[in-house]
Amino acid sequence: MNAAAPPWMPIAWAERGVAAWPAGCSNPRIVQYHAGTNIEGYDDKASWCSSFVHWCLAQVGIAGTGSALARSWLDWGQPLQAPVPGCITVLYRDDPTSWKGHVGFFLRADAQQVHLLGGNQLGEVREHVYPLDMVLGHRWPAATARA
Repeated sequence: MNAAAPPWMPIAWAERGVAAWPAGCSNPRIVQYHAGTNIEGYDDKASWCSSFVHWCLAQVGIAGTGSALARSWLDWGQPLQAPVPGCITVLYRDDPTSWKGHVGFFLRADAQQVHLLGGNQLGEVREHVYPLDMVLGHRWPAATARA
């Protein structure tokens, strides 16, 4: 890890604005994000934050979890004691003990909020803020996580 942006971040930023389409339609780009996960072929109405992270990493040859579950990233790569820009950040959703979660790329944090770049953030790829106390962990690719 160094000060340079990780190679997946320019790819993630380039997807900014990709959004789910209205009912009855499906954005084919989001369907592409699902490829390689356990919901391959699903439309953009399925939760896609994990699929987006998986797709971005795959573009630079890094294998993801293969799962569309956000919390699957808690068992991937190496844990970080402190976040670094571009690391994978996992949040809980609804309840810290639930299976539900959210995942995105860490941008920065302040005393109360964490800023992530991710998919399915208000229905699109965008930067969004979350309460800092929702963070479950930060991960970085292991040396053996190459696809």
